[in-house]
Amino acid sequence: MKVMIRQSGNVLSAYVAKKDLEEAIVEKEHETLWGGWVKLRNGWVLDLPAMDPAPRLPITVNARKRGEED
Repeated sequence: MKVMIRQSGNVLSAYVAKKDLEEAIVEKEHETLWGGWVKLRNGWVLDLPAMDPAPRLPITVNARKRGEED
């Protein structure tokens, strides 16, 4: 699914247009976000693609929600 990651101050958030959902990122696997999972405030866990070097935010990426099949 397409997810927009943005930063407002020191708060990271994810917006899923298809679900009209915007939630704060409350936990992450890696410090840089990329190539690991992030947990949203609503409990969703998303796998983000690996990116080197880390891109500027905001950015829209293809992420995968854990527990769902494509």
